[in-house]
Amino acid sequence: MIKLTVPSLKTMNVHHLELFYYVARHGGIAKAVRNMPYGIQQPAVSGQIARLEEHLGVNLFQRHPFSLTSPGRKLFEFIEPFFSNLADTELEMQGGKARRLRIGASTIVLREYVPGLLRHLRKKFPQLKIGLREGHQPALEGLLANDQLDLAVTVLEKKPGSGIHSLPLIELPLVLLVSKENKITSAEQLWQQDKIENPLICLPESETVCKNFQEALAKIGVDWFPGVEVSGLDLVAVYAASGLGFGLSVAIPQYDYPPQIRVIPLPKFPPIVIGALWRGKTTPAIQVCLEQIQSLACGLKNRSSAEIRPRRSNT
Repeated sequence: MIKLTVPSLKTMNVHHLELFYYVARHGGIAKAVRNMPYGIQQPAVSGQIARLEEHLGVNLFQRHPFSLTSPGRKLFEFIEPFFSNLADTELEMQGGKARRLRIGASTIVLREYVPGLLRHLRKKFPQLKIGLREGHQPALEGLLANDQLDLAVTVLEKKPGSGIHSLPLIELPLVLLVSKENKITSAEQLWQQDKIENPLICLPESETVCKNFQEALAKIGVDWFPGVEVSGLDLVAVYAASGLGFGLSVAIPQYDYPPQIRVIPLPKFPPIVIGALWRGKTTPAIQVCLEQIQSLACGLKNRSSAEIRPRRSNT
């Protein structure tokens, strides 16, 4: 057992305590390294945690599977309020939370829609420091839960975790993308085939777009599983335009697909819902963001799928 008092902490290395805080918070050394606000290698963290344990004369956690020991829980409970509030204290000392906003979204959202949002924010908060993170729903929700994001624009699949608020914004229909050189012009032509030979290009199977698509296929008795898995909808369009198969995507308003692309609607398939997620109380900057995002979504709702268009060729 360790007795934690302010004088005893003076003999500890504060950096070691900080590393232990991240390890305990994220449930292991490897996860802590991925979520550190600065770069540090896993062996370095392991070595410095070992020195902390040697100094205290106790084991702070079990490695496999990870779990805090009784002394580890006591130490974490003691240091957690200090380290978890450091970022907020820094912001308050610098003039308040409106000085920082961390936004997460997919590549397409960050490229197509966020620049206009940021221009509006700059007018309201000239000194605002902005951080942008690319990612999909599960990763973004994890970053929000760990207080590494302030706002995320992503797919809403289910009720978010405790403390995370959601705001549905727009429904986007599923579509297939295929090279114009392909003779298929409708989804019905695919469903009538005994076996679809064309590869399906899509996001990872765990993504909502893919899950909705596969559930709808099962209802009409069609088997068509991923043949090419990519990390973003941009790549789905690129690979489909290259003639490598049919790309599973969503009808994105005002988004210019490659000129070689034919967009095939899937009207009977369930759409996906795009929304905003944030944690805790809204700051003034988050509130302005939500208002602008809602206004943008209302404008996009008025655009039909007929306006989804291939990009004009420069040749």
